Amino acid sequence: MNLSMDLRFLETFIIIADCGSIAEAARRQNRTPAALAQRLRALEQELGHALILRSGRTVQPTAEGLAILDHARALVQGARDLQALAAKGVPAGQLRLGATATALTGLLPGIITLLSTHHPSIEYFVQPGSSVDLYHRVVEGQLDAAIIVRPQFSIPKTTGWLTVRDEPLTFITSETVPALDPHILLREKRFIRYDRNQWGGQIVDKYIRDQRLNVQEWLELDALDAIAALVDRGLGVAIVPDWAPPWPQGLRLRKTPLPEGEARHMGVIWRRSGARLAAISAFVRACESVRSRHARAGPEIASS
Repeated sequence: MNLSMDLRFLETFIIIADCGSIAEAARRQNRTPAALAQRLRALEQELGHALILRSGRTVQPTAEGLAILDHARALVQGARDLQALAAKGVPAGQLRLGATATALTGLLPGIITLLSTHHPSIEYFVQPGSSVDLYHRVVEGQLDAAIIVRPQFSIPKTTGWLTVRDEPLTFITSETVPALDPHILLREKRFIRYDRNQWGGQIVDKYIRDQRLNVQEWLELDALDAIAALVDRGLGVAIVPDWAPPWPQGLRLRKTPLPEGEARHMGVIWRRSGARLAAISAFVRACESVRSRHARAGPEIASS
């Protein structure tokens, strides 16, 4: 029995079970659905039981699959810890990270570049997702750290928090729209809302309620780059956090700061214990360095 092969196959089974979709699991692992299905079949043949029940495009674990799922997680987690433990305090092993969509492009590349320069033995797994989902994954131990929007409640003592970047609210319109007071335009133009299910969207919603604004609700999206693209086409106006660049290329937007609004605080939440603590601590130090660079660079909002 090839142990390294079996652990990869176990990890594939875990991801498929968590995603509820082979296609989504393949996207997260950057592999084809056929390759993951082949791994799953090999694991099922090895164990002598079907582990996944297919129903259309969705899947769910069978009774046998559920029976081994927690044990599979423990085996895979233990294997990941071996390299870190063998390093005896030197940052090494696989870091399991999470990042929101804007953090994936705006913050994480610089952090990993800096960290890789000083600690080349660290390997990376990066899980995209919403702040809500990634927060719970860190708290539950599925991820070592994640770059998310700071929650409005106290985090558990088992985790730490560092704010990396403050992102003030900004009102965006197409450059073809007259440069009027944002509150006037919010009443006159269709409003493209940042999804209220997202922690950042709740900050925007609070601003609207605090300012007692009556907006023309039109569309609600959780993708900030899509909101910016729609505003660029003159389809509406929006309030968004001034997220870390890059923004979508070619946009002709007018950006107006909203100083009365609360900033969206992007930062890293991490677990304070575990076999990979040395690597986690190195990741947090890299986040601190990136925070210092952002602070020296100053605000990036261009007022109208």
